[in-house]
Amino acid sequence: MPAYTKRKSKLHVQLTNSEHASAHGGQVLVDALCRRFDLWSRLQAEPSLDPRKRQDIGFTPAAQVAQLIFTLTSGGASLADAERLGQDQVLLQLLGLKKVADQTTLAEWLRAQTKESVQALHRINAALVIWASRQAAPARWLHAGQAEVFFDDTQIEVSGQQFEGARRNYEGHRALGWQTLWFGPWLLDGILDGATDVSEHLPELLAAHQAQWQDRPSYFYADSGSSAGKYVNRITQAGFSRWSVSYNKWTDKLDQLAAELPASQWVAGTEDPLVQYAWVKHQPGECAQVQRFAARRWKQEGDLIWRYAYVLCQAAETDTPQRAMERHRLKGAKEQGFSEVLSGLDLHHPPCSSLVANQAFYAIAMLAYNLLISLKVLDLPDEAQSWRIQTIIRHLLTLPVTLSSHARYHVAQICIPAGWLRWWRMFVDQWIPKRKRGRPAVETVDSA
Repeated sequence: MPAYTKRKSKLHVQLTNSEHASAHGGQVLVDALCRRFDLWSRLQAEPSLDPRKRQDIGFTPAAQVAQLIFTLTSGGASLADAERLGQDQVLLQLLGLKKVADQTTLAEWLRAQTKESVQALHRINAALVIWASRQAAPARWLHAGQAEVFFDDTQIEVSGQQFEGARRNYEGHRALGWQTLWFGPWLLDGILDGATDVSEHLPELLAAHQAQWQDRPSYFYADSGSSAGKYVNRITQAGFSRWSVSYNKWTDKLDQLAAELPASQWVAGTEDPLVQYAWVKHQPGECAQVQRFAARRWKQEGDLIWRYAYVLCQAAETDTPQRAMERHRLKGAKEQGFSEVLSGLDLHHPPCSSLVANQAFYAIAMLAYNLLISLKVLDLPDEAQSWRIQTIIRHLLTLPVTLSSHARYHVAQICIPAGWLRWWRMFVDQWIPKRKRGRPAVETVDSA
């Protein structure tokens, strides 16, 4: 086998302008998915999203939201990146955008939003999740036939005093809290504000979306921030088939009850006989009824007394405490998904000082994230189901496209890697409309 190393390229380098080329040809996939869901018409039909006094000038809500979605799904993260989208004229033609707003106009539109318009964006996002989950093959997103629901909070740190609604978090930093509810791989809903309790919005989010899992097998995960009695009561009433919550607070009474259990109640773990499991029943303060805890105990070298860990859960009758704790460990994969949305779309930095503007921006970011997840779950082949958001953007959406003009029509030629050509041809044939030659018909808003 010959030796390979880094050598100087033999190619000559020539520069040309980009008036007829773009590096974001894969955005037609995102646009096609938006058409299938009828996103642009849904946005246009929400009057609360349009603060304009004159409807015949300026940018429509569909145009503003489209600009931000295509920015986020192209690897952009800021309003300045959204403004730079306007420099890519080929991409604009590809997406049906004649012109896009500058960052000042985008910021003004975001600040002009209201509580009602933010709720409208959340309703559209939830409708997208419901639509995609019904279209997707069950094996692509269900776990053991169950719809997994996950609640979590993250602290988005901000610098300076100008961010409206920011509070000091438990580490002493100024931050906004983003409390989210996940349905399978999708971000079903989220509330961004200065909530002082990391589970403050859990009851509100469960009440708003309870119908989605009411009549189907489901499993709910939450961390210890949701282990207070008032939250456990709400979880038990939410209609989940099974659920589990991390429990590492107020464990003194549990430690006492676990220590009092006879040795016959403890069962050696299958992975390590020195680790034992048992059920412990206890009614924490504010809980409406006695709860069952999966308990785990172990000793490290040199220990004289047992160490304990607990998971508060509603398990199946046939479940063992070990199985209940092992199922709860799958919560870690859900937490990684939350990390992916933050890092994949770079949502660590709110773009505005206005709280309602940031709420609108993060609602649009949820739409962008769910569109990418839906594209993966609905359309990508099995071998691409493990792709992360950044992988989708880098290898599927960032593709060269050139624009050529003919006598009466224009053609966009997207450069596809050879291994993906067949998949692209099938997608284009099924989901991208064929434009007839000649002058296109006038559209009120982008439609299929």
